[in-house]
Amino acid sequence: MRAVIFEAFGEVPEVRVVPEPEAPAGGVVVAVEATGLCRSDWHALAGHDDDVQLPHVPGHEFAGRVQTIGSGVTGFEVGQRVTAPFVYACGVCGPCRQGNGQVCLDQRQPGFTRWGSFAEYVVVERAAVNLVALPDEVPMPVAAILGCRFGTSFRAVTQVGRVRAGEWVAVHGCGGVGLSAVAIAVAAGARVLAVDVSPRALELALKLGAEAVVRTEVASRPRIPAPGEVDALALAVGVAIGGQSTPVANLLTTEGTPDPTPSTAVPHLIQELTGGGAHLSLDALGSPETCANSIQSLRPRGRHVQVGLLPPTLGLPAVPMHTVIGRELEVLGSHGLAAHAYPQLLALVAAGRLDPAAMITTRLTLDEAGPALAAMAERPPSGVAVIDPRT
Repeated sequence: MRAVIFEAFGEVPEVRVVPEPEAPAGGVVVAVEATGLCRSDWHALAGHDDDVQLPHVPGHEFAGRVQTIGSGVTGFEVGQRVTAPFVYACGVCGPCRQGNGQVCLDQRQPGFTRWGSFAEYVVVERAAVNLVALPDEVPMPVAAILGCRFGTSFRAVTQVGRVRAGEWVAVHGCGGVGLSAVAIAVAAGARVLAVDVSPRALELALKLGAEAVVRTEVASRPRIPAPGEVDALALAVGVAIGGQSTPVANLLTTEGTPDPTPSTAVPHLIQELTGGGAHLSLDALGSPETCANSIQSLRPRGRHVQVGLLPPTLGLPAVPMHTVIGRELEVLGSHGLAAHAYPQLLALVAAGRLDPAAMITTRLTLDEAGPALAAMAERPPSGVAVIDPRT
């Protein structure tokens, strides 16, 4: 089969012909018809994940048709339209028995612990637990991005973040995960504010229903207020009072592109706009800066959900714990969506209540996938890029 493969971390992956996989006992081989290009795949290429063994085929969100079926698999047939979450759960450990396969203690991950879906074929292990049948109303490219970004955001916003209608939701980072969070929060009746460095990404956020957007400058690290910049009350609630704030009207707009805002000013700006801070805030990018800004933009008793990856190899983020304590904030993590939870999400997509297709902005061939993956650090796509391994 043809597959995108790299033999050294950081190199541009190339398409090569490699042996086709065989269906393991209890598993299936899927003929891939669509697979998403995700920032997590770039982390694998960059060497940020210790599970990745070279040579390696990336790719972890996909949809296709059952090609071959291993022994012991029932309930599926060759040619059936399917997808799978990016965490292959075992189904028998403690978290799995509680319905939390997304944090399985014996999880496998395509594109990380084994070869992934930037290929004509990919293996789904433990099909009884992880293989998901697709309704005909859900196109393959849409189903592909449910496996990581949209499914992860769905759980992060609705279950972990417990969004409620009328709440302010701040989304820091408007790549695939962030735009998914915007769309899902809007569908839930929340008021959404989106933050990103890219004007194009913010335009997409507005089209998906964001009420306001903040364009921020790129910064290398977050700035947590020093003790000399806050008074006793500020220490109690974690609010900086030093310096002059820039008028909101000059930085925020729902018509056109806002001017860049210094990243250190983002939390204060969000608090001004929302009348006290977001109720729910998500770091959908994964950087020390966006993590700290998300936490500091919350109102008292607010909820921060960390969705973007923060690999330890890149250093541990400086979390403003004085803010967490003073405002009694919840700091939560969210890691994917278990297969058993897919029917609810698929029903919303099939009924048109959620429209992931609106986020797909780029279609790639398999030959284009490697260079596009290598370029993600410097030139990430606005919206979501989907690869068709058949082309």
